Amino acid sequence: MRIVIADDEAIARLLLRTMLTAAGHEVLEADDGETAWHILQQEDVALLITDWYMPRLDGISLIQRIRAAANARYIYTILLSAQDSKDDIIAGLNQGADDYLTKPFHPGELHARVMIGARILALETSLREARDGFAYQASHDPLTGLFNRLALSNHVRAELARCQRSQQPLALAVLDVDHFKQFNDRYGHLVGDQVLCHLAKQLTAAIRPYDWLGRWGGEEFLVVLTNTSLAEALIVAERLRLHIADNPLRIAEEVALSVSVSIGVACDAAPEDKEDAAIHLFQQADAALYEAKRLGRNRVHPPL
Repeated sequence: MRIVIADDEAIARLLLRTMLTAAGHEVLEADDGETAWHILQQEDVALLITDWYMPRLDGISLIQRIRAAANARYIYTILLSAQDSKDDIIAGLNQGADDYLTKPFHPGELHARVMIGARILALETSLREARDGFAYQASHDPLTGLFNRLALSNHVRAELARCQRSQQPLALAVLDVDHFKQFNDRYGHLVGDQVLCHLAKQLTAAIRPYDWLGRWGGEEFLVVLTNTSLAEALIVAERLRLHIADNPLRIAEEVALSVSVSIGVACDAAPEDKEDAAIHLFQQADAALYEAKRLGRNRVHPPL
């Protein structure tokens, strides 16, 4: 584990470094709180052991600064001090320290408290990873890895509100795989899944960096085109359609499946701050999609 030790006494730092490196830890040293703070900003460090009284920035102020910062990961802090009264210990813990160690300390006690910190940090990492995993599952389609319908709906509503403030247009493109049922009927559902994943990959490669892409449901995909007029959205949609048509899915050495899509486009040139704006935009894009399919598929259609 990487540990920062902050103490203005060189002998104290030497003692700490010797004990910690002997236990297998990597140690970074600072002779005052300000130096320790800069190290923490530049290095990936899990644990801080800091003296209370130091020049420039004392240990309590250093800990308070850490707690106020939006660090990507939690930094476990152990406060060192020669003050061993209950009031001092309580004061240190109340200011954000995770643990308190009085000088002079026993090597075994130092090791035990560092191990407590390591266990808490491991638990915090596990909880954070679990939280991130649940958040990802809640917002992504499990088959394609794209955003799911809920995430897309929330994003469109947020974009409509932003576009309403900035008076910028917002466009949607709904894509549907042409004759998707035939892929399932002829080759099986596993190949049908491959078609969807292939389409997700091709669309991801073809959309603009600032556009949002997700699986709208079944064989339908949605592209959210921010700050895009209807004319621009139709150009983008046609480029996506051609890209899909030009990149068949190879399912065997001698078998390549031609995949095409129908696309319906809708645009709100002056988004209004109303509850049903997103629903209306979705309905417009959906109606345009069905018109594209009615007219023969493998085409882009503007709003009706």
